[in-house]
Amino acid sequence: MIPACRLEDLPRGEAVRLDIDPPVSVFHTDDGELFAIDDTCTHQDASLADGWLEGCEVECPLHASRFDLRTGAVDAPPAKLPVRTHEVVVEDGTVYVKVSEAAPNLPPCAASRPAGGPA
Repeated sequence: MIPACRLEDLPRGEAVRLDIDPPVSVFHTDDGELFAIDDTCTHQDASLADGWLEGCEVECPLHASRFDLRTGAVDAPPAKLPVRTHEVVVEDGTVYVKVSEAAPNLPPCAASRPAGGPA
């Protein structure tokens, strides 16, 4: 599991981005739920942590695709492919992410980057 942050440092309605390869974001909803998804929009290379969080959905800041934080499913185009979801665990006040072993759905511009390249 990868430590993301202290729970007290992630206010409701906010997200934190983990700079791993590929990047993952942890979202803390207004209802107090925690979700982790791949940070990169599957349509184009944009950080979903910079998007708008509403309920259990995040809207990409670039072209307004929306993703369901619970399932990773696309709720609004232009994105067509879902993002991966990851397990979130809170232990002793620290938020951890257990990264999915499934293959990520990266946009063409991000998928062509060499492994370990800039995120």
